[in-house]
Order: sequence, then structure tokens, then C-alpha cells
Amino acid sequence: MVKHTIGMGLIRVKVYGEVEAVYHCMSRVVSGERWLQNSAKEVLRRQMWRVSDFCGVEVLTYCIMSNHIHLLIRVPAKQEVSDEELLRRVLVLYGDDQGSIEVLARMLQEDGEDAQAWRKLMLSRMGDVSMYMKMLKQRFSIWYNRSHQRLGTLWADRFKSVLVEDMNFAVEIVAAYIDLNAVRGGLCRDPGSYRFCGYAEAMAGSHFSRRGISSFTHIDEWQRAMNGYRMALFGKGAMPKAGGQPYLDRIKVKHILASGGKVSLAELLRCRVRYFTEGAILGSADFVQEHFERLRHQLGPNRKSGPRQMKGADWGGLTVLRDLQKEVIS
Repeated sequence: MVKHTIGMGLIRVKVYGEVEAVYHCMSRVVSGERWLQNSAKEVLRRQMWRVSDFCGVEVLTYCIMSNHIHLLIRVPAKQEVSDEELLRRVLVLYGDDQGSIEVLARMLQEDGEDAQAWRKLMLSRMGDVSMYMKMLKQRFSIWYNRSHQRLGTLWADRFKSVLVEDMNFAVEIVAAYIDLNAVRGGLCRDPGSYRFCGYAEAMAGSHFSRRGISSFTHIDEWQRAMNGYRMALFGKGAMPKAGGQPYLDRIKVKHILASGGKVSLAELLRCRVRYFTEGAILGSADFVQEHFERLRHQLGPNRKSGPRQMKGADWGGLTVLRDLQKEVIS
């Protein structure tokens, strides 16, 4: 089943129920304020993992910056959740109050009206990208406002998302784009030295981050999976070390693209590429066309086909749904 909304020139596409789906989700702090200092980033990082466990979604990688966040999330097909698993997830999210867990366990075992209502409420918060983002942002906002003695909205508007085809190359490229956020922001040359991203956490030994990266490389042995992913991050022969091949800066990249040329993926991923945030759907032509058919009646009579080629580099056949009226990079 596909659910979508259209407004302000943007399309939000959500797949749920029958199949797995991958989303690149983004959310900004209100007015772009740089309020997320390292202590807040650490709290948000921990909450990200807890809420993902509770909701039953998989964080493939992420990056937390001082005024925005990027998450690459895989939402599984609808699954049955046993009462035992339900209680485990509640314990992960709300803490180790064993007294409350024991009370809930007895209530579920009796299976009365209260148990059925509570079970339905908890299950409604699982297996859904919108609910995951809502819970994460709400829980962090409560912590942040209490910790900083402030009131009001922390996050700007709703989160943005792009539906990504769950195939190796598409997910890997989007993951690399996310992990390179701190590089684009001028904070480091190697994302492994920026602690608040999935790649750095994986390099530090995190089981959760390593599992996320391995899942889209489809390589079980960690070192081989990481070697392949580093190629997506840095490109062939362009490693982040002293004396290594320098990358083109954004101005030079824009000049090359404006003259009709192309650059390497490694160069382009170090720029802010609007396909990853405004493309609506990203994947093969067949994948984008499939979803376009479902959206056709919403896109107007003049739109005859779905896939739009991605410009500026050899994207390996990847396409997007949404036409970009502005420059590809900004």
C-alpha cells in the first residue's frame, strides 16, 4: 500500500504494510538555530537507537549536525509482535521499572479490554516511519526544553523524506551522502573523525551501526563490507590522508556542471545535492515508474512518465521522481 500527500510543491510518498521500504529522512531545528551541541547530539543519538528498537525500524546510518539531522531508515514489512517482544520494547524505551513491566505482563496475560486497548496503542506506534520520526523528535524536544529551561517548538515543520529503492547501489549512495554531512560542513576531511554519524560509530565498533552498514552492502564480514563502503565515501584513489588527491571545491563543481560537464560521484557527494532531499523517490527507472503510476492522478495530466535522470555524474542509472527547478547542487 502506498500513501502520499502533495503540498507546497513537494511529494511525500510512504509505503507500508506489504513490503520493506527505505527512507532518507531529514529534520531541521526551528529557524536553523545551531542549538544541538555535543551533549545534545549524544542524547539524540541514544534516543535514536532506543526509539528505533521500540518501533521495530532499522537505522542504516545517520548524521546529527548542530541544526539538522539526517537518518536513513529501513521499515520492515508488517510483522506480528508477540506480547513478550512488546514488553521488551517497552522496557527498552521507558526504562527498567520492573514493577510496571510485571503489572503489564499480568494485564496482557489476562487479555481483558484494557490489555487489548494498550496492546493496540503500542502496536500503532511501530513499523511506521512517520511515527518513528514523531516519537524521536517529541522525546528529544521534551528533554531539550527541560534541560535548557525553554518553551516552544524545537523542530521546524514536518520532517522531509525521500523514498529510496532498497537495492545496494541506491542505498549505499544515499548512505554515503548522509555520512559525508560533516565533510560538506567543513568540520572534517574524513567522516570517521566526526563522532555523530553512522560511519564513525561503526568504525568505533558499534554493533548497531555496523549491522546497518552491512545490511545494505550485503557483506557479512565486517572488514570487507567497510572496504566496499569506503569506496562510496571517498572514491577510487581519493583517500582522506595527507598528500592524497584533493577534491574539487563546490564552486569548481558548480562551474563544471554549469558548462555541461560531469564530475566524479566522490566530488559530487561533497556538495549539497538536492536530489537526495527533494527528489521524492530515488531508484531505478522501473522503481520510480511503478510509484509514478500510483501517483499519476495527483501529478497532473501533462506528466506522462515518472523517472527523471539525475545529472552531474554517472549515477549508475539512478533516477528521481521530482523535477528540480533549481540547480542540482546548492
